[in-house]
Amino acid sequence: MPATTTPAPSLRLAEITPANVDAALGVKVREDQNAFVAPVERSLAEAYASRATAWPRLVMDGDEAVGFVVANFAPDEEEPDFRCGIWRLNIAGDAQGRGYGRFAVGAVAAEARVRGNRRLTVMWVPGGGGPEGFYLGAGFRPTGRVMGGQVVGEMVLDR
Repeated sequence: MPATTTPAPSLRLAEITPANVDAALGVKVREDQNAFVAPVERSLAEAYASRATAWPRLVMDGDEAVGFVVANFAPDEEEPDFRCGIWRLNIAGDAQGRGYGRFAVGAVAAEARVRGNRRLTVMWVPGGGGPEGFYLGAGFRPTGRVMGGQVVGEMVLDR
């Protein structure tokens, strides 16, 4: 596994637009990770279908798209685990281990705080080679619930 380095100050999240949608579609995780996360194409389709609450963004390092994240902010959602959460996080296979995923989680958490949320959730498919270690290292803790075969994790957001 490559050494983790501190992300450069040129990191930002960018709204998905017609000008950068091809860059978003070009974000591909490693082949062995495809069993754990849906491709960006599916995530964008789901975000479009849920555009009132979905928040899809490209993770940019300067002019290079290195990842994709989609969050959901639905304060009126009946199920508390779906009110504020990360739906998907895809970091390009050749860009992993450089802090981009942690940056994306932190940026979503910051957006959640701005929107008045105090809890951020994520769900992951358990299994060897899956994202559980990443999410635990990023500050999520399992809630003890499993939905659709996925572990529900939560992060309590400070003010």
